[in-house]
Amino acid sequence: MRNFRLYMIFQWVFFLPIILPLCIIFGALRGIVQMIERVMEQIILDVSPSEPQNTTRTLTER
Repeated sequence: MRNFRLYMIFQWVFFLPIILPLCIIFGALRGIVQMIERVMEQIILDVSPSEPQNTTRTLTER
């Protein structure tokens, strides 16, 4: 039979309920921030003109 390290088992049992929710919360917050950055970049790409448009031409010049 294997010899388990009881001290390490105790540490995992004690700290896992603290570490796991923190990891989930910080991972979710990081994902939210990254998604907001991506959406803002896409908005800027969609809204900004891709090439300068000349709007001063009249109908007869077209």
